[in-house]
Amino acid sequence: MASPTVLRHGSISVVDYDCDAGPDDRPYTEHHAGYCVSYVRSGSFSYHTRGRSFELVAGSILVGHPGDEFVCSHDHTRGDQCLSFHLAPEVVDTLGPSALWRTGSLPPLPELLVLGELAQAAAEGRSDVGLDELGWWFASRFVEVASGRKPKPLAGGALDRRRAVKAALWIDAHAHEAVDLERAASEVGLSPFHFLRLFANALGVTPHQHLLRARLRRAARLLTDEERSITEVAYEVGFGDLSNFVRTFHRAAGVSPRDFRRAARGERKIFQVR
Repeated sequence: MASPTVLRHGSISVVDYDCDAGPDDRPYTEHHAGYCVSYVRSGSFSYHTRGRSFELVAGSILVGHPGDEFVCSHDHTRGDQCLSFHLAPEVVDTLGPSALWRTGSLPPLPELLVLGELAQAAAEGRSDVGLDELGWWFASRFVEVASGRKPKPLAGGALDRRRAVKAALWIDAHAHEAVDLERAASEVGLSPFHFLRLFANALGVTPHQHLLRARLRRAARLLTDEERSITEVAYEVGFGDLSNFVRTFHRAAGVSPRDFRRAARGERKIFQVR
């Protein structure tokens, strides 16, 4: 089974599982190392845990509790793909009762599958929402659905707005560095999930979206400087690799960084053609 970890932070990690097991492969017992909630992207398999069996198909949710034994078998078809969010115990404590994480599975539900697909898009670099943010949203939404309780709406008072603005200014100043949700939240003394809700409620964008836009603003300024290469601009503003920068810039501006630089030199037809 190929299982690349696409994100690893202090309290959350994301693993993209790609299993090729089929009906002829003998299943074996495994253990959940921690809390996890997984979105089944494709395929089908049976999930056996705590004396119960679940049939999972595309859109289903697999739920894991630390220490629980489980067996996955592929009796009907070969292979499956899952995007799995692994959460630290302190994260689960902020979301709701830990007993919910012994639910085992949930069927395909619109409240979760749309977030699952958005998370997959983020994992593949096709969204400007942060994958860690989506992990928090996904886990929180699972708790809401499994418990039947909706989260309390944020009051959005003056203190919350000040914290959101303070965090936004800090992100602007540190956008060229490796900034994640936990680091930004710690600057204003909040848990990542509460900070994510507060920030989005006050400013209308998520912290990661604000971070990307801060980097893009600076990149647009630097691209007018002919002495800097596009690669230098990408790394200077905080992107980890050139291809990610080019893809993100093009998605935002509608033109590549190279064409944007040409437009800055006066070739206005570039934007007219676009």
